[in-house]
Amino acid sequence: MKLIVGLGNPGIEYQFTPHNLGFLTIDRIANERGIEIRNRQCRALTARATIAGTPVILAKPETYMNLSGLSVRELVVEHQVDVLSDLIVIYDELDLPLSTMRIRQRGGTAGHNGMESILGALGTDEFLRIRLGIAPDRKVEDGASFVLTPFRKSQEAVVDEMLDAAAQAVEVILKEGPAAAMNRFNRKPEESGQ
Repeated sequence: MKLIVGLGNPGIEYQFTPHNLGFLTIDRIANERGIEIRNRQCRALTARATIAGTPVILAKPETYMNLSGLSVRELVVEHQVDVLSDLIVIYDELDLPLSTMRIRQRGGTAGHNGMESILGALGTDEFLRIRLGIAPDRKVEDGASFVLTPFRKSQEAVVDEMLDAAAQAVEVILKEGPAAAMNRFNRKPEESGQ
């Protein structure tokens, strides 16, 4: 069983903010398959799906971002998930430009509170993550308020493309493996105005 976790904050006020790209990706994957993420377990909203012939649990922790690790640890235990090979975490990354995606098999948190919580709860950084770039085009004084401010209308098309790409990346990871997905998706955004 693969566990695919998207990070975010519950609540309508956070729905379309940069910090909720993980949630939005999980929603995109579910919508493509005509399923709803509505089962409550392990402090998360979950659903079962099959992607590339592989059974998966899609999860959106309801603990708020800074406590994501509590839910992820419970899900890992409940579903006997091998963290090294069967966990994928999808989240926003302030250090990457908007529309950029990076897939990594291990690494630090770059100050991301949700990832800090997960690393602390699991006791390892050895798990697959899909990082979705949200860096603004100009310097912001307050990163916390930036990640919780809804996307602008002018960014919606780019965000939509990024969600499609993240959903495709999950499929490639499950079908062809992480290395193939990294090869395909760990590129700089096209120079064409993005």
